Amino acid sequence: MIQEWLWAPWGAIGLVVVSAVIVWAALVVLTRVAGLRSFSKMSGFDFAVTVAIGSLVSTVLLTGSPPLMQGLAGLLALFALQMGAAYARQRSSTVQGWVDNEPVFLMRGQDVLEENLAKTGVTREDLFGKLREANVTRLEEVRAVVLETTGDVSVLHADPSQPAMDPELFEGVAGEPPSR
Repeated sequence: MIQEWLWAPWGAIGLVVVSAVIVWAALVVLTRVAGLRSFSKMSGFDFAVTVAIGSLVSTVLLTGSPPLMQGLAGLLALFALQMGAAYARQRSSTVQGWVDNEPVFLMRGQDVLEENLAKTGVTREDLFGKLREANVTRLEEVRAVVLETTGDVSVLHADPSQPAMDPELFEGVAGEPPSR
C-alpha cells in the first residue's frame, strides 16, 4: 500500500512529463496571445479564471481525466472567455458591473466603517492586520482603506501634513472618498 502511494509505473510518469511539456507550451502560447493580464487579479473574474486554469492544468496532468486534448480545449476556452470578458468590460459599463465586484471603503481616514466591514465579511482583526502589513504605525496616518474588486486590501497612508488625495483615485469605490 505504501509503495502504491509513493510510486507509479514509469509509463504513467512519462505521460505526466509529456503532458506537462505540452500544457506548458500551450500556456506560453495562450499567454502570449492573450497578454500578461491572463494571470492578473485585476477583477474577480480574472481571479476565478486563474484558479480554474490552475485546477484544469493539475487535473489534466495528474489524473489523465479529462484527456490531454480535452484539457487543452478547456484552456483555450478559458483564455477565450477571459479575453472576451476583458473586451466587453472595456466597452460596456453594464458588462463591467456584471463581471466585476465593486471596491468598497473599509476606512475613511481614522474612521473604521463598521457597516462596510459587516457587508464584506472583513473583521476588525483582518483590517488591522492589513494596516500592520502596510507599515501603518498610527491610525492618524491612514487616509483610506479599500477592499478591491479582487479581494486585495489597499491601504493608503501618509503623514497627516501631506496634501489631500486626488479624488479621481476613488472613482468607482462604493461610498464617499476621504475628505483629507
